[in-house]
Amino acid sequence: MRYLKLSLKYTLKSILFLIAFILLYLLFAWLLPKIKVNTDYKPAEKGVEVFVASNGVHTDFVVPTKHDLKDWRKDFNPNEFESVDTTFEYVSLGWGDKGFFLNTPTWSDLKFSTAFKAAFFMSSTAMHVTYKKRKPLENESCKKLILTEEQYHKLIDYISSSFKKEKESIELINHPGYNEFDNFYEAAGTYSFIKTCNVWTGNGLQHIGIKVGYWTPLESGVMESVFED
Repeated sequence: MRYLKLSLKYTLKSILFLIAFILLYLLFAWLLPKIKVNTDYKPAEKGVEVFVASNGVHTDFVVPTKHDLKDWRKDFNPNEFESVDTTFEYVSLGWGDKGFFLNTPTWSDLKFSTAFKAAFFMSSTAMHVTYKKRKPLENESCKKLILTEEQYHKLIDYISSSFKKEKESIELINHPGYNEFDNFYEAAGTYSFIKTCNVWTGNGLQHIGIKVGYWTPLESGVMESVFED
């Protein structure tokens, strides 16, 4: 009986600790995006048009396929994609947990083991690359940013440094994409509840001088920042 009581006591404490941890995490996830960095940011009047896009949970950068500063086709050969050619004008890039990307095409496919590994520093990462035929349309899920060439150069460096490279080459993951326009590539870094896909996007915005929240673990923290005047 004594062991049963001790077991129940520790189980209850564990549950209370988990609840407290989740509530504290959500508090900081709500609060820290409201504390802005790069508060002196002023949008450029002309320059390179890039986009921050959201699917409601995950955020991506969408950049021109070809520009004087970077031709992304040299990294992501259109021939590696099922239905992509050299006429596609934009490419979307999103960093995230490799297991989640590859094994969870829909939310119904999500497994506890995948989520647990992603949250607690136990999973490698991948870059989801999707070609876009035309420039994205601006709406509540897609925000255009006009970058100076200096800012775009910094964004190129930031994205490029997020890939895991073998002999300076980006490595294609041999796994089906979600459609005929996308692929996955090996990425650098470890995914966790501290560094999520949205933190990656937020850190990229910080790096290029855009006004954004200090820490953006949730999609809302990124999108609310870029839609602020």
